[in-house]
Amino acid sequence: MSSSHLVHRNLKTAPPVAVSGQGIWLREAGGHAVIDGSGGAAVACLGHGHPHVLAAMQAQLGKLTYAHTALFSCESAERLADRLVGHAPGKEYGGGLTHAYFVSSGSEGMEAALKMARQYFVEKGEPQRTRYIARRQSYHGNTLGALAAGGNAMRRAPYAPILSDAFSHVSPCYAYRDRADHESEADYVQRLADELEAEFQRLGPENVIAFCAETVVGATLGCVTALPGYFRKMREICDRHGALLILDEVMSGMGRVGTMHAWEQEGVAPDIQVIAKGLGGGYQPIGGILVQERVIAAIRDGSGGFMHGHTYQAHPMACAAALAVQEVIEEENLLANVNAMGALLEQGLTERLGNHRHVGDIRGRGLFWAIELVQDRASKAVFDPALKMNDRVKREAYARGLGCYPMGGTIDGLRGDHVILAPPYNVTEAEVGMILDRFGAAVEAALAG
Repeated sequence: MSSSHLVHRNLKTAPPVAVSGQGIWLREAGGHAVIDGSGGAAVACLGHGHPHVLAAMQAQLGKLTYAHTALFSCESAERLADRLVGHAPGKEYGGGLTHAYFVSSGSEGMEAALKMARQYFVEKGEPQRTRYIARRQSYHGNTLGALAAGGNAMRRAPYAPILSDAFSHVSPCYAYRDRADHESEADYVQRLADELEAEFQRLGPENVIAFCAETVVGATLGCVTALPGYFRKMREICDRHGALLILDEVMSGMGRVGTMHAWEQEGVAPDIQVIAKGLGGGYQPIGGILVQERVIAAIRDGSGGFMHGHTYQAHPMACAAALAVQEVIEEENLLANVNAMGALLEQGLTERLGNHRHVGDIRGRGLFWAIELVQDRASKAVFDPALKMNDRVKREAYARGLGCYPMGGTIDGLRGDHVILAPPYNVTEAEVGMILDRFGAAVEAALAG
């Protein structure tokens, strides 16, 4: 048993203690050096110790560390908002994102999105809208509201009796397992659209606030991208019934998949977008929402204020760090590097593991990739969950000096295993090669026999 007084994620074993980080490397107290191949949970988008970000944090530290937003705004928050939405991203789709609201995590961001969407309809005189539709095998955060929105069966189970019944769930766009052999991609997308339409009708279209989805599904399903046309159909259904589209890009947004926003590759823009991990790169806790003007206008012209708030919202230090991270992404042309190194990562995973008898699927976009582990490639049969094959890969990788992000319950919260790689946006070709060598060896060792 651990003697630590800290509540660790696993109370039966103590994790190694990280003592330093530089670039793509982390070093633990025992001296073991580890490539941060998944950026923790797809967070460390610039790696560790970037000098520009550290300098910006030091400068902010010397000026202002905290100011409560009931009394003040602050320069770093204003500048960060200007950078993110001053150009109204998404305006080419009929409504750009024009306002930002900053909190301290992705879960808090999702809570803010859910509340703002509800208040929007209250302000518009449609208080009967009380329902949200999300997707199974999704993840939107760990607070009670965000957990209710999510479809992660494993995380929901202990808290199910106290989760709101305002949320219902439809199927994800998970072609690897759910598209029937006789279905074309277009037919499968239409089936999913028909399912969403049917859920609107079951609830009463006039009662639905929003459809919520991860643009690229993160840890729960493992880097699953939607098929072409999927999000355009989801957007059309929301528009037809006057509901909002909330896109959760906590993991996939802010450059992770090769565009600043993942929705840019889908041909739609959301009404509310949730952001976090790539926003601040882990240098400070920060998340937030980006919101269309029409949503803000309804509140501004109605009651005049968002009925929500956090002590640490728009925190000066967090916003200064995030602003510096975004400056680095632009100044170092890192979106181009995400695409170039992402192509190398995809190619290397395919060459090394594409024919492995226990690797059923390799999927992702940009620098956000996962492999799905299977007992049998032909039938897609899964391993016994008791074997915890995803955790075996994690342990073998760590022993070889690589951090990755494992997850079980891929299919239904119990069955299925996948492992994610999400290196920093400034990863080099040589570092991608090291990640591939260590990851390939770890997978082969974990699945040997």
